[in-house]
Amino acid sequence: MPATTRTKALRRGVAVAAALPLLAVALTACGYGSKADDKKTEVAAEGKKLSADTVRIGYFPNLTHATALVGIQEGLIAEELGGTKVATQIFNAGPSEIEALNGGSIDIGFIGPSPAVNAYAKSKGQALRIVSGSASGGVKLVVNPDKIKNLDDVKGKKIATPQLGNTQDVAFLNWVSEKGWKVDAQSGEGDVSVVRTDSKVTPDAYRSGSVDGAWVPEPTASKLVAEGGKVLLDETSLWPDEKFVITNVIVSQSFLKEHPDVVEAVLRGTVKTNAWIKANPDKAKASANAALKELSGKELAPEVIDPAWQSIQITDDPLATTLQAQADHAVKADLLDEPELGGVYDLTLLNKVLKAQGQPAVADAGLGTR
Repeated sequence: MPATTRTKALRRGVAVAAALPLLAVALTACGYGSKADDKKTEVAAEGKKLSADTVRIGYFPNLTHATALVGIQEGLIAEELGGTKVATQIFNAGPSEIEALNGGSIDIGFIGPSPAVNAYAKSKGQALRIVSGSASGGVKLVVNPDKIKNLDDVKGKKIATPQLGNTQDVAFLNWVSEKGWKVDAQSGEGDVSVVRTDSKVTPDAYRSGSVDGAWVPEPTASKLVAEGGKVLLDETSLWPDEKFVITNVIVSQSFLKEHPDVVEAVLRGTVKTNAWIKANPDKAKASANAALKELSGKELAPEVIDPAWQSIQITDDPLATTLQAQADHAVKADLLDEPELGGVYDLTLLNKVLKAQGQPAVADAGLGTR
């Protein structure tokens, strides 16, 4: 079989296989904190096998996990693994993905900063390493313009976040605190009512008037705009250089120690995927949407995916200084004890891959392994 034919066949195989668990999640997910789908898929690659027979990769069916969506859909990650098989498992909540990583059900995962920090802190630095960035941005405060005209009007209103203590919840609580308003982080009660709501049903809650707005990631933010909501604040405006980590790549420390060649191959795939996304934004957007359609049976409408895609920045850089800031915000909100984050990053393999591609190294903000 010609190489190009093999590649196309591999990509089709990966896409079809990945569709099964994603479809199950779309049909059965009950929201953040629910268990992961128990179906797993395995796709055989071609070529020389690396040190592991299989690498098990977990991610969410979200646009903020575009590197995984597109990298799996296009076969760009599998191509780097030779004869090592790619197994995928899909999650709809950070806690369940961390549980799978800790339990040995997955080896590598795409995940937001808050669950990564929580897991690292709770394990006293033993659970995982962050080995790459994946995405920045893509989070907005969208409100009902009939009820909220400006930022000060948010006081006294009901604002949804995806989950207690998740990345967006921490960010909103920090913004509320900086406004001088008081909210009890656990109950969500105070000068603003923080309503923890599964992002899948947030548009319905908005439509029914149960919430007056939401601090949410894409594509939920753009879905609310399509319902008549107004973007009152883009979280990127609150960060230096308008960048902050929304998705990282993590790996279990045991897998990293035992199979560094496999981790390096996956990172070659993610770097290649990110470069392809940046060079082909329209094709990449279509690829991500095609993956979501295959997985859930429904693609995102143009009025949703177009603005959502534009607000997400794909990046290899884990933006380490923003991870520390987000952890500080969680501590300030009394959602996290002061964590010791030294060693949470190991960017050695990523920087090796970037150097081979003629790209500059990325920094760990002093939080790397020594």
